[in-house]
Amino acid sequence: MTEISTVAVIGLGYIGLPTAAILAENGVRVHGVDVSDRTVEAVNAGRVPFVEPDLADFVSRAVDKGLLSASTQTPPADAYIVAVPTPFKDGHQPDLSYIEAAARGLAPQLRGDELVILESTSPPGATEHMAEVIYAERPELREPGVDVAHCPERVLPGRVMVELVTNDRIVGGSTPEAAQRAESLYRTFCKGEILLTDCRTAEMAKLVENSFRDVNIAFANELSVICSELGIDVWELIELANHHPRVNILQPGPGVGGHCIAVDPWFIVDAAPSTARLIRSAREINDAKPQWVIDQVKAAAFDVQQQTGRAPRVAALGLAFKPNIDDLRESPALNIVDSMAEQFTGSQILVAEPHVDELPPRLQGRENITFLDASEAVEQADIVLLLVDHDAFGQLGAAAAGKRVIDTRGQWRAQQG
Repeated sequence: MTEISTVAVIGLGYIGLPTAAILAENGVRVHGVDVSDRTVEAVNAGRVPFVEPDLADFVSRAVDKGLLSASTQTPPADAYIVAVPTPFKDGHQPDLSYIEAAARGLAPQLRGDELVILESTSPPGATEHMAEVIYAERPELREPGVDVAHCPERVLPGRVMVELVTNDRIVGGSTPEAAQRAESLYRTFCKGEILLTDCRTAEMAKLVENSFRDVNIAFANELSVICSELGIDVWELIELANHHPRVNILQPGPGVGGHCIAVDPWFIVDAAPSTARLIRSAREINDAKPQWVIDQVKAAAFDVQQQTGRAPRVAALGLAFKPNIDDLRESPALNIVDSMAEQFTGSQILVAEPHVDELPPRLQGRENITFLDASEAVEQADIVLLLVDHDAFGQLGAAAAGKRVIDTRGQWRAQQG
């Protein structure tokens, strides 16, 4: 069994780059691989192409020590960690094309006896499929074979460098020996418990974790719609209900975003479409919430236009999928602003997002969208739509007094009275 001294991490995004950096921090020689020239250039210069607390220090140290470098081509290594996107196609079917491309890219470098780990959140059977892609490219490797494992990440954006070390880890191997090899690699930096299982169970565990959260968020989001109909403050209601010793209702919002919770439950639904009924319903409730928010803005816009005789100006505060980060993946806030730009052609939408320097590409070039500082957007607006509870927005509720306010996060309840 080959000792692991070099690791190639394929995909230097929000999970791949932190994993590469933490391995290098612990003395492993890491080769990062990414299709983006911009990302490769940034990493080789010791920089990080996105916002994640403390990551830049880890990357800079690793590059300076010669333990981390990046390229667009997959090099030979003792182990490979595949951390590429796993989106879904039309009909919410999983798109495994990125995993397949990564497998084809690493296959020519294999000699046999390497360890290939899939970290990408994936539907049941994806790790086995990745192995079959490798063997289709290199049939002679079936004997002696390649060890294959699935080791899903379970970290929170904004705390990745802490939780990579402290969180428990699930490791699923194609064989017990593969699981043990993967465990040894992750033990390089992981101080949490490492739990061994098979590939499919590890894949399903990650999906179940995020589906559990999605179902509970759907309960809160459905409550918010019900309470709006009944004239009840949903945040007060939840606060009161949560005083029950066995009740812990989550907070509602404008939808569900991020690369995991908004996507992973659909993988279960696709795998078991006739039986995953609750999980499907939760996804549909959460996916419908952005349009419900837009309908609230439309009602407010109608009132303003009736009073002023002109199309209102709408301040949309926040584009990220959660507070205090720059991650826009599957963001309901971004989708809401995009839809409003199409539906509110006569209105000016004043967008504020303090964690990015410019509008994302899908919002650029829209004549009715202006990118502004948050306080300026609030000052100019007739309607203020709070989509993300960034700390930077915390004190703006008072500035919005007298305007039509739609607070999807409950951040300004105290300031709005």
